[in-house]
Amino acid sequence: MSATLELQNQYEFDVYPKRDVVIVRGKGATVWDENGKAYIDCVAGHGVANLGHANEAVIDAIVRQAQILITCSGTFYNDQKALLLEKLIRITPKSLTRAFLCNSGTESIEAAIKFVRFTAKKPNFICAMKSFHGRTMGALSATFNPKYRQDFEPLVPGFNFVPFNNFEKMQQAITAETAAILLEPVQGEGGVNLGEKDYFQKVRKLCDETGIILIIDEVQSGFCRTGKLFAIEHFDVEPDILCLAKSIAGGLPMGAVVCSDKIEAPVGNHGSTFGGNPLACAAASAAIDFMLEQKLAQQAEEKGKYLAERLVQYNFRSVREIRQIGLMIGIEMKEKVKPYIIQLIDEGLLTLPAGSTVLRLLPPLTISYDELDAVLEKLKRVLA
Repeated sequence: MSATLELQNQYEFDVYPKRDVVIVRGKGATVWDENGKAYIDCVAGHGVANLGHANEAVIDAIVRQAQILITCSGTFYNDQKALLLEKLIRITPKSLTRAFLCNSGTESIEAAIKFVRFTAKKPNFICAMKSFHGRTMGALSATFNPKYRQDFEPLVPGFNFVPFNNFEKMQQAITAETAAILLEPVQGEGGVNLGEKDYFQKVRKLCDETGIILIIDEVQSGFCRTGKLFAIEHFDVEPDILCLAKSIAGGLPMGAVVCSDKIEAPVGNHGSTFGGNPLACAAASAAIDFMLEQKLAQQAEEKGKYLAERLVQYNFRSVREIRQIGLMIGIEMKEKVKPYIIQLIDEGLLTLPAGSTVLRLLPPLTISYDELDAVLEKLKRVLA
């Protein structure tokens, strides 16, 4: 066993299902372990590395800002924070006019829950079955899977679950105490389940008619992953709150809650010591500029179709269904997926589960077509 494995096993809380690989370096869509073996990375930090590893534009921004100012309290104004806020409002749906900056996806959900309860003066939320919104107590309360919830109950009350893409069940769940509906356009952790345009448009209309706040969680699907800058654009729907994180800052921890004028968040009701610090803001500004300049949404759409079309042609007998939107791909197997993930590591390909039977691919959007062909060959060898 390597020294790194021994140290980490000795001192880290064992909360992650580990693979016996020590990753020490990355560039683009490739990472290397401590022995020098290369892997094509279709994990990408659970969808964080949309721009690839060691993106030079982000590195340059981090180095410059680290030499100027790394941290700044939210009680003061800051140039990098102001620039990023303006950029976020410019690129997100037109309904959104203000933002709160935090450090992660689960924190963005927590902030959204608080903002909604203060604004609506009502306690209840409707979420979807198979949803995943995070692991802190509020976000966990909005997450469906019992295996994440059961050891930490009682959770925050007021969260109800209905089947995804079932508008009739959604309508039936509405009560006088419903403050908000919280949905993912694509359920990543839940199995790469794709939202339906008609469903989301009906939900938006329902919220308009009832005064209910619509929260869209794009922590995983945002920033070009699905072939659009934000997945909600596929449905021609604008939310009241948009929760963002993962790839927003090119790999640095960051999240954001972008809100419409409906949402109230007065002074003193929420905050974050590290949220919106100048270093993360500079990285995020550089990351967003890179996404737009390199047309990463278009790249994701084209590369995702290329990968999915070829996977379907293989007609694997072990595969039940392939679900794809941009470079967010779920391969549903007819059996447990973990043995395939382990075999693919041996082949030099890192992949993710999405539930017990779905193999998930979240490669960097900058992945080359040669690397996509290599991914296909490795999948063909293992899944066949």
